[in-house]
Amino acid sequence: MNHISRIQEKLSALSLDALLLTDEKNQRYAAGFPFTDGFVLVSKEKAWLITDSRYIEAAEAAAGSCAEVLLYDNRHPKLHLLRQILSAEKLEAIGAEDQKLSHAQYMGLERLLGFRLCPAGSLMTELRASKDDEELQYMIDAQRISEKALEETLHIIRPGMTEKEVAAELVYRMLKHGSEGNSFDPIVVTGKNTSKPHGVPGDTVLMPGDFVTMDFGSLKGGYCSDMTRTVAVCSATDEMKHVYDTVLQAQLAGIAAGRSGIPGKEIDLAARRVIEAAGYGEYFGHGFGHSLGLDIHESPFANPRGEALMAENDVCSAEPGIYIPGKFGVRIEDVMVLRPDGAEVITRAPKSELILVGN
Repeated sequence: MNHISRIQEKLSALSLDALLLTDEKNQRYAAGFPFTDGFVLVSKEKAWLITDSRYIEAAEAAAGSCAEVLLYDNRHPKLHLLRQILSAEKLEAIGAEDQKLSHAQYMGLERLLGFRLCPAGSLMTELRASKDDEELQYMIDAQRISEKALEETLHIIRPGMTEKEVAAELVYRMLKHGSEGNSFDPIVVTGKNTSKPHGVPGDTVLMPGDFVTMDFGSLKGGYCSDMTRTVAVCSATDEMKHVYDTVLQAQLAGIAAGRSGIPGKEIDLAARRVIEAAGYGEYFGHGFGHSLGLDIHESPFANPRGEALMAENDVCSAEPGIYIPGKFGVRIEDVMVLRPDGAEVITRAPKSELILVGN
């Protein structure tokens, strides 16, 4: 899978002769291959992949007839090959990833090439926000892997296990069912630690009457899944059940408001109003959701500052939470695809009732 033609269609609108890609995820999106070093250059009519001997065969297989693959080595440095292409093709207005490169990297690349680059990172952000059918299928496949891992892990969670042990079970089972790796380091927290939205799994032991929050994701074809479930060990108080239901209703309200073509903050507001009406507004400190794809966090965002319009076929998380310091927290997260007429939730794991484990 590559998206070279989609990039080429956008170059003229930005008055660019070509786009130079150095970011690994952007290179994978463009060429279908995850480079760790090298360049992808896309002009209006051609494309080039410049890589070394470690990846030359895989790059040729991924590029097919869509791009020319060039091998760089000590005698043929990659910058020399790049300058040769630019000169031979008379390419002058070259776009670069101002949103991915540091200032020093951007200026250094200009210095090495000998001319000014055109900031064009927004082109890749816009393209990557709207997923095609193949990208969506990868993300659905990754989600199904995560769901299998969760289902199996729920059957073995018991009092006395540690956060680290639960996290290890999730990771093992995701790999067992076909994941290419973790889409991010899993978050598994229990007891008072559940009030920390991004808590790190440690040696805290699961105890009866505590919550356990598990936030994790798989990879398939380089694309991420993301999900969170909060469950109770053996039993739950009425307060725990009330907070859980409040978060669930907030999530459902945000999903009902979700669609493409609106600012992300409108989706966030629909969920936030539910939590605020229940008296927990001060305990919801993060946004409702973020887009994801090759990266676990991509633009646009469904948060209070989300002014950008959500793209059609954007894949966005739906993850409101309530976190009461020193007590407990609850987060429930699904992933949805935004269409003009609403949101399609691709997560199937149960959530409609608080799950009890370890009985």
